[in-house]
Parts: sequence; C-alpha cells; structure tokens
Amino acid sequence: MAIAIDFGTSNTCIAHWNPVTQQPETLTLPGLSHQIAQNPPLIPSLVYIEDAAQGKVVVGQAVRDRGLDLTSDPRFFRSFKRGIGADIQGFLPELDGQLISFEQVGQWFLNEVIQKLNADIPDIGQSLVLTVPVDSFESYRHWLGQVCQSLPVEQVRIVDEPTAAALGYGIADKENLLVIDFGGGTLDLSLVCLDQNIQTGKKPLGFLLKWGEKSLAENSRQKVKIARVLAKAGQNLGGSDIDNWLVDYFAKTQGLAVTPLTTRLAERLKIQLSTQPQASEVYFNDETFETYELELDRNTFENILKEHQFFELLDESMTQLLQQARRQGLEVVDIDAVLLVGGTVQMPAVQNWVQQYFEPEKIRSRRPFEAIAQGALQLTQGVEIKDFLYHSYGIRFWDRRHNRHSWHPIVKAGQAYPMSEPVELVLGASSDNQPSVELIIGELGAETGGTEVFFEGDRLITRRLNSAQNQVQPLNDREGARTIAQLTPAGYPGSDRIKVLFEVDQERFLRMTVEDLLTNQTLLQNQLVAQLS
Repeated sequence: MAIAIDFGTSNTCIAHWNPVTQQPETLTLPGLSHQIAQNPPLIPSLVYIEDAAQGKVVVGQAVRDRGLDLTSDPRFFRSFKRGIGADIQGFLPELDGQLISFEQVGQWFLNEVIQKLNADIPDIGQSLVLTVPVDSFESYRHWLGQVCQSLPVEQVRIVDEPTAAALGYGIADKENLLVIDFGGGTLDLSLVCLDQNIQTGKKPLGFLLKWGEKSLAENSRQKVKIARVLAKAGQNLGGSDIDNWLVDYFAKTQGLAVTPLTTRLAERLKIQLSTQPQASEVYFNDETFETYELELDRNTFENILKEHQFFELLDESMTQLLQQARRQGLEVVDIDAVLLVGGTVQMPAVQNWVQQYFEPEKIRSRRPFEAIAQGALQLTQGVEIKDFLYHSYGIRFWDRRHNRHSWHPIVKAGQAYPMSEPVELVLGASSDNQPSVELIIGELGAETGGTEVFFEGDRLITRRLNSAQNQVQPLNDREGARTIAQLTPAGYPGSDRIKVLFEVDQERFLRMTVEDLLTNQTLLQNQLVAQLS
C-alpha cells in the first residue's frame, strides 16, 4: 500500500492508494480526524504537550474534543509548521525543564499520526510521499524526511504541494494547469504542464491512465503522464495570518483579549463568511462568566484584508509566476485550467481576485482539501515529475565595498535537476602556510524578500522582510562542516589550489566534489552538502 501525507499548517490530510479500485482514497483516523459538513476527513494540526520529558502529547481532533485549544496554556501549539526550519526570534517556550522547538512539536505530531496509521493499517506499505510548500527551505525538507526514517517503508518521496494538486485533480484533457494552493500557512502557485506520452511494447514509465471509455486491457497503447513544472512562486501568507488580523481588529475595536479562544472564534467567523454575507459567534465561559459576542460582515472583512495589503501580496506572487511563464513562451490565455486548493481559497475575496486574471469557466475548486494528498500518490504509480529549483545555492564572501558578508549564487534558481553539467569553482589559499580551505554554502531565498518568524505574546507571528533583507539559510555553517579541503602540503597565495564542482541530483540535494590541483587528489567525492541534523 502507498501512503501520502499532506502535512498542513491548519489541517493534515492522509490518503492511500486502493489497489482494488486503482484510485486514491482519503483516510480517516478515529480520534485524530474530524469531518465538517461536506469536507473530507482532516486532522487538525494541533498539539497539546502533557509531558515534554516523556514525549506524551495529544494531537489532532482530540485536542479540540477536550477543549485544550481554548485556553492560554503554553502547552498548546497551533501553526507550529511555520516555525519548523525557521530562525525564530525571541525565546522558545520551556516545558518540564526542556526547551521546546517547533521541530520537536512537529515530530511529535507526525509520530502520533504514523503510530495511528500503523495501528489501523498494519501493512502500511512500501512507499510514502510527503508534500512541502514551494517556498520551503532545504532544512524543512530534510527535517520532514528524517522524521519518517523510522517508518517501515522502502521509499520516501517529497513533492511540492501545488504540483501534487495538479495531479490530484485528475483533469485529463488539460495541459497547462495553474494551481493556487492557499492554506493556513503558505500561498503557493505552480504552473504544471501535463504531457501525454504514448508507450508501446514495454512497461510505461508513468501512471497508467484511463483516458477514454475503453479499459487498459482493451487498449493496446498505454498512456503515460509526465508533469513538467514550468513556473512557481510562493510566500509565507495564509489563513492563520488572517485569523491574527481579525483578532487584532476585535482587540482594537472591542478590547477583546488576544487568546487561543478568540483566535478560534475569529477563525469560525472567517469560515462563516465564505458562505454567507454576515457572521456572528457567541461564546459563554461558564467558569469565568465571560461572554464574547463577535459580529463581522464581508465588507468589513475585506477592508481588514486591504489594510494589511493582502491583495497586493497576492498580486506580487501572481506577477512573479506569470513572468516566469512568459519566459517559457506562455501567456495567460495559454493556461487551460486554474485549480484552487486549500481552505483559504474558499474565501469569496480570494475567488474574486482569481477571476480578475482568469475566466470563471477555467476555475475549478471542487477538491480544495484532498487534491494534494491524493495527487501525491500518483508518484507511487510511476508518474514522472520534471522540476526546477525555486531557491538558489550560493557561497558567502566578504563584500569590501559594503563592509559586510554577502552571497554569490553558484547554482541559480530556475535550474532544472538533476543537473547535466556541474558548476565549477576554483579557489586559492589566502594566507601563507594555510592548512585548509573553508567555504560557507547557503540556500538563498527568493528575491521577493524573506519572512521573519517571531513571538508576540504566545502567538507565533510571521512578518515579511523587504527585498534588501533576503532570507538565507546556511547549509554548513557549523563547527567541523565549513572545512571543505585539508591542504597537504599547506597552501600559499598566488596560485589556484582546489577545484570545487557543485551539482544537484535527482533528489534535489546539492552535492560537492573537491579536487586538489597541486596533488591531483580527490579530497571529497560527491559529498552531500545539505546534510543537516
């Protein structure tokens, strides 16, 4: 059996491949999953830590069933995915004598989900697919893979969330699909071209599709699906930001306290406004006898969005994506369908914004919650994905003009992988009798600017940085990892000493080979740079 996990900021969706029906199915995990109205079963991405020392936690719907999400308890965590792999500004919480990192909270959450899967599905299968946001850094991707190393599966794969969603919608007669994945923590846009290649007389490389009325047994020609990613853009903007804006609005206009309870009420108002022009929430605390009465209409809601430059941020991502598409020779009219994914796309304001760019008949929104997990399963059926790097890789150098460290790209964003040819860098010694060469390599954020993550009270907040403060995540800036070459004999200035070859493999990992030009020895062979712990 193949399993796919779409770990989201607000909700997590799990799907498996049914070998009988040859179709993906969304799984329900009793005690963890919750199903609202016509939505598929989803697991709320919530964690309550009962005992940090023993790793005893409550996750998913069980947190809400016990009311653990309605109190200002430092043991309760929501939106913790946004802090994983991020440089958190401020103090991390301490529980039971231990500092709590968001990586640890995320691992507890996924471990509980996986343990429940193992209990409900003893033969969990041979393949697991995990999905990640477009703008995620290597540290997050590596953390996600490390968490699942203990799972008894033969293969773990990672795919961008919007790319998976394009496969999950199952549109067979469309070629260029724009996925707008707008969830609780991120906005991801991805333009994916679905190619139909025909193979005969041998095992196909891709997923077998039923394009017509005939069954595969009756059709002697097997059709293969290849997903080529043409353009993508992403940023840290999601439903949790909107919830915080609403809480701040009520705190300002009604003096409402900023608590998990008021955040939950604000979220409910937002959801109500997706289907009705006005919303109200009343909550009575039978212990403190406090009563909360909140009302909001769509006009006020959209004014709050405008105050926070919400639509400007959306336009920024769309402009970035369409510029990439034009470099591929594609215009807006060449996009065959627009697929809306994630809870935030349910907002009429977002749907109206999309219609400013595309005709309504091109827009699809029927599978916003499960398209990613179900589409990710296509990889286990042989679908081939051709993708490119969203971030650049670079080396740190001292910028004498500005008297500061800066970064020089060596593998630029947009590079297809695996790379056909490595990038070469030649270095010399900078001092007499130099015993080694150090090099700090980093992953460079998109040029549209980065995101700062910090605490405001007990809330985890993200704030955009301007373009002059691009986000960089060093990959090897730690003791014992900066040295890429030991020089024997020692080096001296005046001549080239080592040659470094960088390449990105089929799994998106940056690898490095180092050759000593003086001794003709290979000092490092295909070394994995992004070996993070």
